[in-house]
Order: sequence, then C-alpha cells, then structure tokens
Amino acid sequence: MLALANPWLLLVIGAPLLLRWVGRAYREPEPFLTAPFLSDLSVITGVKPSANAAVSSASVSQRIVLSLVWCLLILALGRPQWIQEPLTKTLPGRDLLIAVDLSGSMAAEDFTDEAGSPTERLTAVKEVMDDFLARREGDRVGLMLFGNAAFMQVPFTEDLAVCRTLLNEAQVGMAGPQTMLGDAVGKAISVFKNSDVKEKVLIVLTDGNDSGSLVPPVKAAEIARDEEIKIHTIGMGDPTTVGEDKLDVDTLKAIAQTTGGEMFLAINREELEGVYNQIDAITVRRVETLTHRPVKDLFFWPLAAAIILVVLYHVFKLWQTRQTRHDTKEAQLLRRSGTLVTDRRLRQEGRLV
Repeated sequence: MLALANPWLLLVIGAPLLLRWVGRAYREPEPFLTAPFLSDLSVITGVKPSANAAVSSASVSQRIVLSLVWCLLILALGRPQWIQEPLTKTLPGRDLLIAVDLSGSMAAEDFTDEAGSPTERLTAVKEVMDDFLARREGDRVGLMLFGNAAFMQVPFTEDLAVCRTLLNEAQVGMAGPQTMLGDAVGKAISVFKNSDVKEKVLIVLTDGNDSGSLVPPVKAAEIARDEEIKIHTIGMGDPTTVGEDKLDVDTLKAIAQTTGGEMFLAINREELEGVYNQIDAITVRRVETLTHRPVKDLFFWPLAAAIILVVLYHVFKLWQTRQTRHDTKEAQLLRRSGTLVTDRRLRQEGRLV
C-alpha cells in the first residue's frame, strides 16, 4: 500500500501561485548601457529586447520545468512510503522449565510403552513428555536434568524440536544415582532470574526423595514463591515403596502448595498422560502477538526525477544555445559572402570604384 508520511506538505504545492497572486516581483530600475551591437547580441542569444525591460521573463518551457521540479520536491518531502504486508510474531507468554529426575531408580521397569510392554520409567517419561512438548507452541521451554547435581540441558528456547531431541538422549544415572531435589529447585530459581516473562512455571518430575540437598526442598520452594515461580510436582512410582527409593509424597505436596502449584501422582503410563493434560488445563497459555508492517521509503524516486529533469533541461538549453550560435555564424557568413558577391558584381558593372 502506497502512503505519505507527511501528507500535509502537499498543501505547500500551491504556495508559488499564491505568492505570485498576492504580490508582484520586486524590480529596481537601473540605468542601462546602450550598445551599438545590441542587434547582433539579440541574434546570438535569441532574446528580443523590449521597452523598459531589464530582466527577460521566463519561457513557457522553463515555467513548466520549474513547476514539475517544485511538485516533485514537495512530493519527496512528503515521504512516500510503500507499506508492506503485516508480519506477525508470537511472543512467548510463559517460561516453562521441566526438571527430570535421572537417579538410578528411574530405571525401574514398572511402566508400559504404547504397545503395552514393560518399560523403564524414564522411557515412559520421554514418550509422554515428547507429546507434551509438541503442544507447547507459544511457550519458551527449558530442560533441566538432576541427580547428584542439577544442570541445564536446554536453556529457555522456542525451538521445541531441540528440547525434545535432547530429552530423548537423556540416560538414567548420567547426573548421578542420587536425588538432590532441593538443589534442583534452587538451580531452577537461579535460571528464572534471567527471565523477564511474567509467568514462570517449574515442573519437577521425580520418583524418589531428597538425598541430602544443601537447601531443603521446602525451603527452596519458599524462595521460589518469593520469586513468583509456580511449581508443579509429579511423583512417579508406587507411594507405598520403602527404603532409599521411597517416594516422598508429603514433600512433593509441600513444595507445590507453597508456590501455589499442584502435586500429581503417576503410578502408570495412563496416569502420567493424564497429569500433563491436567497441567495444560491449570496453566492456561497466554499468547501475545507482535504485529509489524515493514515500511520502505520511496522519497528518493521523486527526488531523483527532479534532479534528472533539471539536468536534462540544462542539457537541452545548452544544445539550443550552441545551435543558435551555429546558425548565427552561418547567417553572418552568408551575409558576408552575399556582400562580397554584390561588391564584385558592382565592380564588374563599373558602379563601384
């Protein structure tokens, strides 16, 4: 779409006519010199002298060129622009960090795959979470893996394919055999500090209890609450298990309740899929869009046209002046040759001594 950035400047186009109508051009009478060669000068320049005229008036072609150049310059000052089709970008409305437990107990084969065969807990998590991540359009997603220590596998990104690929490459025990749940929450808090998105959500998936973090899990949750981070916890496995692999349901509930989140229990694959559907329903995505219409300035086109028109006009006037001079010289030569012929003829007839 063609538009003008300063359309009001088009009102200035009629200013020269208004000034010409309001007032006359100022002319100061000056004495002039009478030249005996005025007629020859008039022939050479192509300008005929008139009575009481000190300045020759502009020709019709000159007025037309000046008017066109004036209109083109005003059009260039109006800044014609070509407004292109709008470009829409979806801004992330939420930062979603997923923390996955890779302790040794995640190798227990008490879950089933899509075919119904027994499979490891981590394998079931990968399959279900892959579908969950595929629906995260509009979120920035980060992936954190924890065991003896927590580390970021994928920083916050909108490239969900990368996040899904690196999650699929995770292996049990690659972060250590223990479960440092409190340290994982603390690590997530430090990651969220670099985020400027209003909604911050942490999903913690674990199948054990805290193995002795430097910061107790509930204390870390209180700090997360102060940083406006909501934590959803997912406990995997049988809650009746005892020993080192016992699932600490009370701690997971306390972490979620402290931050305003929810605690979910996934004993099998079907329940795990239902957990992610419930999280979808709880944390509604707020998608923001940014629309921008690229603008391309076209002022240089009328400006270039004005310059080219002035140059062509001066080239034409230069050619016209040279042609006039050439014709004048030919006329003078013809006049002189005619005079010589006449003098010769008169001498031959004896009329000229």
